[in-house]
Amino acid sequence: MINPFLQSIEDELSRNPIYRHEDLIQKIAGFIVEEGKSGEKAKLNFICTHNSRRSQFAQTWCTLVQDYLDLDVAEAYSGGTEVTACNERTVAALERAGCTIQKDGSNNPVYTVSSDDVEKEVKLWSKVFDDKKNPDGRFAAIMTCDHADQNCPFIPGAAIRVPLTYTDPKYADDTENEESAYDATCRIIATDMLRTFRIVKELKKDLSKS
Repeated sequence: MINPFLQSIEDELSRNPIYRHEDLIQKIAGFIVEEGKSGEKAKLNFICTHNSRRSQFAQTWCTLVQDYLDLDVAEAYSGGTEVTACNERTVAALERAGCTIQKDGSNNPVYTVSSDDVEKEVKLWSKVFDDKKNPDGRFAAIMTCDHADQNCPFIPGAAIRVPLTYTDPKYADDTENEESAYDATCRIIATDMLRTFRIVKELKKDLSKS
């Protein structure tokens, strides 16, 4: 599927490859491929303290990138150590990235993220990482913020734990830099998801040749 936002990232990566978090991204990609060997989709649970910003971006792009690359190898989830709400600034950044979003409810609303360019929808709302909607075993716990990583030394049921952390764009709330901060975080996380699933695609191709 053609997605202009992801296509622009791919074009940028072709000109200027990025190696940020390379070992962590390789670890996530390896987990996805290993799960696929047994015919299972990998379960990825993106975790930050409030499940409001970074983990929501990661869940969204983990899903949309797979559609963009014609893959269906992982299920994306997200959660926090406490329940708040998916921040409206997060939602606005996704809209600026080309997503269509429908809001349902007022107290911790559910946002349905979709796009003309993708087949799948993503449901975003704030929840704890061990919410009943999230996997309870054999998943990758991907910690997207330092606070959650440091304060949750043990995630029950996690097969692997990966500290793929990002700066919280909250620092720019209610400033003139708010939009640019959220857009930057959105793009950085989308870039890392694209890099991850590009590696998955290459690894799967190598396996098919062996």
